[in-house]
Amino acid sequence: MDRNIYDEDHESFRDVVKEFIKRYGTNEAREKWDADGQVDRATMRAAGEAGIIGLSVPDEFGGAGMLFDYRFRAIVNEETIKAGLGSLAGAFGIQDDLAVPYLAHFGTPEQQQKWLPGMATGEIIGALAMTEPGAGSDLRGIKTTAKKVDGGYIVNGAKTFISSGATADVVVTFVKTGEGNRPDAFSLILIENGMEGFEHGKKLHKMGFQGHDTAELSFTDVFVPDANLIGGAEGHGFVQLMRNLPLERLSIGVAAAAAAEAGLLWTLDYTKSREAFGQPVIAFQNTYFRLADMATTVDALWAYVDRAILLYGEQKLTAEEAAKVKFYATEREWEVLDQGVQLHGGYGYIMEYPIARAFVDARVHRIYGGTNEIMREIVGRQLIKG
Repeated sequence: MDRNIYDEDHESFRDVVKEFIKRYGTNEAREKWDADGQVDRATMRAAGEAGIIGLSVPDEFGGAGMLFDYRFRAIVNEETIKAGLGSLAGAFGIQDDLAVPYLAHFGTPEQQQKWLPGMATGEIIGALAMTEPGAGSDLRGIKTTAKKVDGGYIVNGAKTFISSGATADVVVTFVKTGEGNRPDAFSLILIENGMEGFEHGKKLHKMGFQGHDTAELSFTDVFVPDANLIGGAEGHGFVQLMRNLPLERLSIGVAAAAAAEAGLLWTLDYTKSREAFGQPVIAFQNTYFRLADMATTVDALWAYVDRAILLYGEQKLTAEEAAKVKFYATEREWEVLDQGVQLHGGYGYIMEYPIARAFVDARVHRIYGGTNEIMREIVGRQLIKG
């Protein structure tokens, strides 16, 4: 089924992304990222130079100014994932969908001027730190505190499962600045690499996304100046998170749809070329019935996700709709990739094949950005309210 959300500008941009991947997304590069546990800074800078990150950075700060047109970001996801570069897609996604928007939407003019130009060029890598060892989807359960002192805050606590946490130059950090767990007890603060008492912990050895770093962070009496409080006022962090979470969940949904489509294409190629009992595997009824299921699922998934992309562009994507997209897309992605692995036979279990890497990468999609159980809770509560 043809998709109709892209115009000529988007397709021209797709050509730019493909050319970037051809040059920088080689198998050798991917293997190096996997071995190092992170995408190298040179690649991030090259992406900035090519204009495929920093898409939501306002143009006055060197970005593309696409604050709400997510179609360009969707193309980056589609092409990197189709090329078997899930870790690169992840690194770009953390920069553009998690770190940049908090500054682009809520940062003071001084914060934007300090950080956004470098984030657009890839010189500065950002991250978002919410999750803690004892608090995941329940954000009000965090323990990291920022105590007001003369000229700033003293931050103490720890974060875990932070994507780009080992390489980040600046971390948008969710902290408690008040008592209790009311929404106005929380703030977002920018913690910079090199601040005394701020430690990037060990890289976590994950099941998937081997080439994109995930780390623990710790804060011990870290002094953070008032100028690093996002928006310049306390008590807005929870609301800021809630306003940006639909984008994060849309991002995951798009990545899931892209991975499902890629899995279908890889499986088609494999079953056409692989022979069994004297004929291509695709000639068996069981195979083409399964492929028919996969293809129909992918078409339906893109129709749903594309609608969400357009709703986001119209600033109409609600938290409930984003939650639906996130859990529906990731559940369907899992089904398609699981079937793709099965149709690859033993080769589907070998990590040299992109279907295997995509399969293990996909497992976290149902966990991060809010578990799919929490997504159902959000949707279900809205249904109860009517």
